[in-house]
Amino acid sequence: MILDIARLLLFPALMAFAAASDLFTMTISNRVSLVLVAGFSTLAVLGGMGLHDILSHVGAGATVLAVGFACFAMGWVGGGDAKLAAGAALWFGFGDLLNYLLYASLFGGALTLLLLQFRQWPLPYPLANQAWLLKLHAKESGVPYGIALAIGALTIYPETEWIKAIDLTHFAIH
Repeated sequence: MILDIARLLLFPALMAFAAASDLFTMTISNRVSLVLVAGFSTLAVLGGMGLHDILSHVGAGATVLAVGFACFAMGWVGGGDAKLAAGAALWFGFGDLLNYLLYASLFGGALTLLLLQFRQWPLPYPLANQAWLLKLHAKESGVPYGIALAIGALTIYPETEWIKAIDLTHFAIH
């Protein structure tokens, strides 16, 4: 039952935390990515994932990390975004990776368009003293893409093997 609760809560909580952190601080702590790796490793082993599948998931994470760091080097994404995407890819493996990247891209495009529109208008006076909102509103600020990465991840997570493996009879009300 503890394994099922961890499958149900750990990944979504980390992704939600990363999105909130990126929204309010425009940064994603390395700790989030490290806990994603540790959580995957622990749940994969305790859940009985085979070595071949574990290596395939690691390959997906490493591939996204390499592409993410190339994008970071070009100035297209932040380092936290690259590491968060790689951490999510580790959990999804190649089987769910394309869906994840598609959703994250769509949500990222929508977020970018909304943010560009938001930045065209002055902040209402009651909101003008919020430091995080001022930073988000600044035209020279980047896009907190961790939000899109998290929403994309949370969109497909319910359809992954992590959730399908949960024994819902433990949670049944008798």
